Amino acid sequence: LNLLFERFLNPERVSMPDFDIDFCQSRRDEVIAYVQEKYGRDRVAQIITFGKLQARAVVRDVGRVLQMPYGMVDRIAKMIPNNPANPITLQEALDADPDFRLEIKKEETSEKLIDIALKLEGLYRHASTHAAGLVIGDRPLHELVPVYRDPRSDMPVTQFNMKYVEQAGLVKFDFLGLKTMTVIQKAVETIKDVHDTDINILELPFDDEKTFEMLKAGNNIGVFQVESAGMRDLGKQIGISNLEELLAVIALFRPGPMENIPVYLENVKNEDNIDYMHEKLKPITQDTYGVMIYQEQVMQAAQVLAGYTLGGADLLRRAMGKKIQSEMDAQREMFVKGANDNNQIPEEQANHIFDQIAAFAGYGFNKAHTAGYGLVSYWTGWLKANYPVEFMAASMTLDAGNTDKLSVFKQELDRMKIDLLPPDINKSEVMFAVEDEKIRYALCALKGVGEGAMEKIIAERKTNGEFKDMNGFLSRLDSRVMNKRQFEGLIAAGAFDSFGHDRATLMGNTEMMLRHASALADERESGQSSLFGGDDTHSEMPPMQDVEAWDELERLSHEFGAVGFYLSAHPLDSRTEQLEKMGVTPYAHAAAKLSNQRSNRLQMAGILIRKQERVSAKSGNKFAFLQISDATGVYEVMIFSDTLARTRDFLEAGTALLVTVDGESRDDELRFTGQIIEPLEDAVAHKVRDLKIWIDAAEPIQHIKSGIENAGPGNIKIHLYAMLPDGHEAEIEIKGRHEIPPQLISMLQKSPGFVKHSEG
Repeated sequence: LNLLFERFLNPERVSMPDFDIDFCQSRRDEVIAYVQEKYGRDRVAQIITFGKLQARAVVRDVGRVLQMPYGMVDRIAKMIPNNPANPITLQEALDADPDFRLEIKKEETSEKLIDIALKLEGLYRHASTHAAGLVIGDRPLHELVPVYRDPRSDMPVTQFNMKYVEQAGLVKFDFLGLKTMTVIQKAVETIKDVHDTDINILELPFDDEKTFEMLKAGNNIGVFQVESAGMRDLGKQIGISNLEELLAVIALFRPGPMENIPVYLENVKNEDNIDYMHEKLKPITQDTYGVMIYQEQVMQAAQVLAGYTLGGADLLRRAMGKKIQSEMDAQREMFVKGANDNNQIPEEQANHIFDQIAAFAGYGFNKAHTAGYGLVSYWTGWLKANYPVEFMAASMTLDAGNTDKLSVFKQELDRMKIDLLPPDINKSEVMFAVEDEKIRYALCALKGVGEGAMEKIIAERKTNGEFKDMNGFLSRLDSRVMNKRQFEGLIAAGAFDSFGHDRATLMGNTEMMLRHASALADERESGQSSLFGGDDTHSEMPPMQDVEAWDELERLSHEFGAVGFYLSAHPLDSRTEQLEKMGVTPYAHAAAKLSNQRSNRLQMAGILIRKQERVSAKSGNKFAFLQISDATGVYEVMIFSDTLARTRDFLEAGTALLVTVDGESRDDELRFTGQIIEPLEDAVAHKVRDLKIWIDAAEPIQHIKSGIENAGPGNIKIHLYAMLPDGHEAEIEIKGRHEIPPQLISMLQKSPGFVKHSEG
């Protein structure tokens, strides 16, 4: 890979390098313990950081000291925009939002709160420690810098922050826990468990065809560093076929280096037209198709053309990167003279080469960094290409708490035709597990159930066997492990479906079941047994109260609340054919459609997940971000104040929407601006001409009759298909055209004998 040690450390370097080292996330503490033992506990310390009172925090702290009601303080604090990437001050929030100014004038105490908060904002609030940074000294650190003992840590902490420990002469090390390293380790362990195959990740060959075929196709979801849409597209354009090209994608797809992408792509397609500027530069840039992507290439060019030492070339590289004119002029003179002395390159040509190298150097990337990340990218790509089920299960395990990422993985599994099995109290593990070349959903990935509680339930199952029914589960449940919210989350996600009870019935009887479990636990603890049984019996659960079954949309809504995305189905699945006829674009196809049509306007549909209102700092007008889910993914639509005002009444979570948007690709992601938004039911009602209903019993007919009589005439023709015992269908066309109220379909879905319906 032509890495240069001198890029890291050389005698001519004036400052120490940064040491950024990535380790497996779960074993980072072992590395820190090793360093302490090797160099001495008094020579290794964490680095202090100081937390400041920022806008929201200062309001909450002052409100607490003033003993104001929590609800009032919370309401005021939440009116301050919270953007960690670009935090705004309290004064900026006041200036931007008239509603905020009105709110604090409602109460005298609110005005006092803001007045004090404005004075205190920006002051240091507390001391903490740098998330990853350590310093290691050649002697006890208290001889070099003041230290203190953080009560939350067993390590000393410097009283100088990151900026000043370096000025004090200490070397800073960032020991970073990299989740992807843990994904790799977990995948290797799973492969061993499932296939009894030992994989040594350090010995993988770098010419695996399956890996590069996958990268060429852009199927990079889950592959480290290259899973964004832009990187996938760049990889497809290059046609990644070797490790060097994978490294190039990682190095090029960044602000600055992106300017070189067109040249790189052109040179990939037409290698005969590459201008290497000088024959001695060809061996240096041949692997990157004549483009200087890396800082090491700049150093090598100076070495072979102008006789620089690699240490001197590193100084040249730094000067070109900083673009300080006086340094550049001195380096130009040295380069031109050296090029002439060493290779008889004329002054004019040497100046031209210097200018070209300087242009690359301004954006050049550290190849050692790229190679390290590229190696991890290749490992994850190899695992996904060769052991896709095990790799995806490991990836989902490490993102078990991130439902947005799990939703992306679910879409990728659908594309890969790998089944994601629903959570099951008798089949699921705490984390995602491989089951017959499928992936079983993790119990701990459900919202609000808690990893600790699930670990105890799984341990009980593994020790004493599967749970036979709900009564058996409750009899073995430690009632202190699970509260009502956790129990309801498992029910809504379908974890108890195998017991044969309807989810609505279980949800309606939750309190009774938990009381029963608690009574059984008290019975066990008191040493009593059932009146009629021995030690191995338990009291029977009281009969469950009847509860009306949920319709499909209700069931999916509860499931969404427990899982964080639609797992078993999507509310719009039944409308797929109809939406296609209406010209609605699924989110997964939006990028391709935008690139293949002149207009940037699309019609999309989905279920509203959440709405977040914001205030424009420039105009003071409100706007909103709508998070919407369709059967292919989750996307965000921004709407401006006029659209928000027109649609606010029906923008409630769970509402099905038809949205007309303007789409654009910016910063490697699709962004949508909503122009027209309407409830999907209303939009469909105007366009449906035919309703087809399949039944296998007579009960739904009465619902249809009363429904259309109450709704009156309309534009929809109804076709009834009776499914006969011999396998044939009898079609019945209901006379006239009718209005179909949405609640009729909902009622039919609950009716025995209803099979399915379609609209067109």
